Amino acid sequence: MRQSFTLAFASVVWLTCSVCAQQPASPAETRNSKQPGTDSALNDMFEAKIKAEWEAIKNKDKKAYGELLADDYQGVEVDGKGERNKLQALNELAETNVFNYTLWGFKLIPAGPDAALVIYEVTMQFPPKAQVRYSRVYISELWIKRSGQWKEVHYQETHVK
Repeated sequence: MRQSFTLAFASVVWLTCSVCAQQPASPAETRNSKQPGTDSALNDMFEAKIKAEWEAIKNKDKKAYGELLADDYQGVEVDGKGERNKLQALNELAETNVFNYTLWGFKLIPAGPDAALVIYEVTMQFPPKAQVRYSRVYISELWIKRSGQWKEVHYQETHVK
């Protein structure tokens, strides 16, 4: 019994030493290695999709907005009404009063070849006679590539003061 314990302990020590002895990548190797999916073309593509999404919202364009959303889309907005599916999100476009918007702080986090988390902030401007003129919101969107097309499957807003 004691020999089994000693052998197991020695194996753990050997494995730990082997892992610790591995050389980390040099700073030059780290700088020159590309993370999969973080190239500028992918960034540009998602920035264009986000801009198209906000243009569709601003213009109340159900067709353009619907083409960006997955059939199983779920969105949570700052209004506290809970999750909305694709149909609910499209039907609410008629009530939207976004007059203009500014996007900034865009960050793309690839989650494999067919998934990405996109994080950004938007400052929405409402019509001149609206009671609230501006709203700043932090947004996270999950996009998944299905049948060769990127679709938004989840949208989450957090109000920022």
